[in-house]
Amino acid sequence: MLLLNPLRLSRRCSLTLVLIMFIQCIGQAQRLPVDYVNPFIGASTSAMKAGDAAGLGKTFPGAATPFGLVQVSPNTITGGDNGSGYSHEHQTIEGFTFTQMSGVGWYGDLGNFLVMPSVGPLKTNAGREGGKAGYRSHYDKATEKASAGYYSAMLTDYHIKAEATAAPHSGMLRFTFPKDQQSRIQVDLARRVGGTSTEQMVEVVNDRTIRGWMKCTPDGGGWGNGDGHPNYTVYFYAELSKPLKKFGVWSADIPDGMRRKRENVTSDAYQELVANAKVLPGAKKMQGRHLGFYSEFATRDKEQVMIKTGISFVSMEGAQKNLQAEIKDFNFDAIHKKARQLWSKALEKVKVTGGTEEEKHVFYTALYHTMIDPRCYTDVDGRYVGGDNKVHQTDKFVKRTIFSGWDVFRSQFPLQNIINPAVVNDMVNSLVELADESGKQYLEQWEFLNAYSACMIGNPAVSVLVDAYNKGIRNFDVAKAYRVAKNSCEKFGNTKNGQSEGISLTLEYAYFEWCLSQLADSLHLASDAGLYLQRSQSYRNIFDTSIHWFRPKDKDGAWRPMPKEGILAMGFGSVECNPLQQGWFVPHDVDDLAGLLGGKQQTLLALNRFFELTPERMNWNDYYNHANEPVHLAPFMFNKLGAPYLTQYWVREICRRAYHNAVEGLVGNEDVGQMSAWYVLAASGLHPSCPGDNRFEIFSPVFDKVEIQTDAHYAKGKKFTIIAHHNSTTNRYIQSARLNGSPYNKCYIDFNSLVNGDVLELDMGPEPNKHWGNL
Repeated sequence: MLLLNPLRLSRRCSLTLVLIMFIQCIGQAQRLPVDYVNPFIGASTSAMKAGDAAGLGKTFPGAATPFGLVQVSPNTITGGDNGSGYSHEHQTIEGFTFTQMSGVGWYGDLGNFLVMPSVGPLKTNAGREGGKAGYRSHYDKATEKASAGYYSAMLTDYHIKAEATAAPHSGMLRFTFPKDQQSRIQVDLARRVGGTSTEQMVEVVNDRTIRGWMKCTPDGGGWGNGDGHPNYTVYFYAELSKPLKKFGVWSADIPDGMRRKRENVTSDAYQELVANAKVLPGAKKMQGRHLGFYSEFATRDKEQVMIKTGISFVSMEGAQKNLQAEIKDFNFDAIHKKARQLWSKALEKVKVTGGTEEEKHVFYTALYHTMIDPRCYTDVDGRYVGGDNKVHQTDKFVKRTIFSGWDVFRSQFPLQNIINPAVVNDMVNSLVELADESGKQYLEQWEFLNAYSACMIGNPAVSVLVDAYNKGIRNFDVAKAYRVAKNSCEKFGNTKNGQSEGISLTLEYAYFEWCLSQLADSLHLASDAGLYLQRSQSYRNIFDTSIHWFRPKDKDGAWRPMPKEGILAMGFGSVECNPLQQGWFVPHDVDDLAGLLGGKQQTLLALNRFFELTPERMNWNDYYNHANEPVHLAPFMFNKLGAPYLTQYWVREICRRAYHNAVEGLVGNEDVGQMSAWYVLAASGLHPSCPGDNRFEIFSPVFDKVEIQTDAHYAKGKKFTIIAHHNSTTNRYIQSARLNGSPYNKCYIDFNSLVNGDVLELDMGPEPNKHWGNL
């Protein structure tokens, strides 16, 4: 029997524990920002879990590259308000598509070129989860994995492992098959999120290649179930790693005049037509209303078969060029490695130190989500489809699309102004040229693949344009930009009697008119500057002194009757909010708003109460509703009201309570980067209170150190650094500050400090210093 010395055993255990801790620390120290990305954050559309019909994050978990044209992602559903095509609670996968939207409501669109591997008899319809069987498959949740540029899952009905990766204009799928004599890759060319493509063409080019297109019009549903005026054609050029020997096309007989909106194509009658589609073995070229393509082959156990596809919105030749420029062979792992490298470079523009592992996951995933859109709409040769439906070519900017204006002017574009100014410049160019090419001569509120979708309200592109100009991002036709911005405010703006219909319209138009006045002033257009500055005060005309709040008027200028819920009545003159929530949106004149409300002290009490009544989870509610955009600038008002310690407190609370490293980690729709951009800026300790102004508010960062790399083409290419000494969940209050080593007592900083690469140091403590920053 071996007798061990207890002291020696204790020392051995201590040394072992130290060694384990050392190895863990080394492992953590070597983790890169890209390693913290969890694409499952927000990947649920569940209205039940959200507590509101708007649902949760609605992100997709599939593979993408920064601002890329292609996203290769699993799709679990076609119908309903499921803009990402995926929801984590679903148990089956329809297939893997090469285009996807991120975080949107209104039924969504894209989800084109759906590829599905299968074995056994060919099925031509997807079927429905929990209903009739089709080619969809259950998948093992335990095997589902996602990271930056990669996705995989085991399709249990077919015993096939599916993997996806992406390049900027193309993507690749790798399927590991079981041994089977009837294995298959099939492509549903009609499939589309929220509807169907209305016409398709497919052609066999050679023994490994197919090409074709899918037309997507409003008749086939899609964006807003067609109400968003989507009208685009997706072109593809696809190569398989296994030769085409036994292949064919299926074609569903869709009768003339049959409606094909979202509710129609998901109906039993329509699905029956698709399930009984004609199968045409050996067909080499076909055009129709509901087509699919398949290739069958025998596979060995664990044999890998791949399909790589170039996507273009210009032409089949463009899709071919895109593929050949980016994916030259079938080396899946090399493409995945390149996608990861692209993300690593993009994410390293912001480096955080300190915080918990959960907070780092949330932060870097949020940063990742802010770089999905506005996506590239240009082929590798610079060709793109313009607003006149003609093909244009330029090397002056990259045509970009998916501008969720009402959401993203608040945080998403202010963030990109700092870390990706070239993308902002591209988006401004794209919107301005679209206004010109389309003949509309005004800036669209919510642009989707050149469509003027008229989704949401206001003139958010004016804010984005002015904010960019004020920050030195000006590589666009400024005269044309001003002209179409002015046209926008004239077409959609406050009327001569100083109001629009409702609270939301009047207040938001007033802000956008303020933005235009700032640009007019910069361009020495004194008359316009004065006019729009005056119109920016229109919010005063709907302030009802009898209730001490904003109240909508009718077209004759009379107050509308108050509902029983009062200013908590959802939709009462307000868009996706109530009057209490919308009424805080006067970012360009907080002092005047405070005057209307009875002074700063009275305003502070009311604003703080607005936050205190918010539920712990910060899910959809009648007070500070972080799940939706109208309130997103409200936490920064405390700085302007002379109580910066309350901005410090509430921003940290929102970061803690509304964001988590989980599928349900976003309390509301991601909204094309807005929800995540808010977190990135807030967790860094700075956020604008009024986009269009160069003032950034300073408050309590989540992390001990934040380094932001600026762009050498638009700034000095230096790092702006925020250091929070003694920072913790308890020490959330700023005691004092230094800028470049000198005492600093302002609760805001100018944008020039960011681009100059200044260093801001904050001394943190457990109690508010009510004197710091209170200027």
